[in-house]
Amino acid sequence: MKRLIIMGPPGAGKGTQAVRIAERFGIPAISTGDIFRSNIKDGTELGRQVEAILKSGGYVPDEMTNAIVQDRLGWVDAAPGFLLDGYPRTPGQVEFLDRVLAAHDHALDGVIELTVDEDAVVSRLLKRAETEGRADDTEKVIRERMAIYRKETAPIIALYDQQGVLVKIDGMGTVDEVTERVSKAIESMTG
Repeated sequence: MKRLIIMGPPGAGKGTQAVRIAERFGIPAISTGDIFRSNIKDGTELGRQVEAILKSGGYVPDEMTNAIVQDRLGWVDAAPGFLLDGYPRTPGQVEFLDRVLAAHDHALDGVIELTVDEDAVVSRLLKRAETEGRADDTEKVIRERMAIYRKETAPIIALYDQQGVLVKIDGMGTVDEVTERVSKAIESMTG
C-alpha cells in the first residue's frame, strides 16, 4: 500500500514525477487540477461551478474539493494506494483527508516535497513560456506564484513534518535523477 502526496512549487516537476511514480508503483496519480479541468472540458455540473469560481478569481471551496477527492479515492484503482498532486492545500483539507483515511483504517505513508532552487526554476519556466507561447508567464508572475505557494503550503508542510511523514527530496537535476531519488524515498517509507 502506498498512500502518498507530492508537493512542490510551480515548475518543480511534480506532474512529471507523479506520472512516473504512478507507473513505477502501480497507483493512480490523482491531480485535483486535472479533475477540475476535465470536468470543465466535459461541461459537467461540477465543471460549470468550478469554471465560474475560477473566472471570478476565487478558490474552489474546501467542501467541493474534499468531496471530489473523497469520491476519487473510492475508485477501485485507488484501493492499493494513490499519489495526490495539488491536494491538500489547506489545513482543513489535511484534516479532512486524515478523517477519510482513518474511516478505512488507513493513514498516509508519506508526503514528498520536491525542493528546488527558485532562480533555476524561474529560468526553466521562462524558457517553457517562450517555447510554449505562454505570454502571461512573466518572471514577476512566476515569482508571485512561488511566493503564494510558500505562504499557503508552509502550514501544511509543518503539519506533515510534525506527523513524521514529510520527506524532502532534492528536485534539481535530470528528470531521471529526481525520479530515482523519489523512488528510493518511497521504497524506504513504505517497505
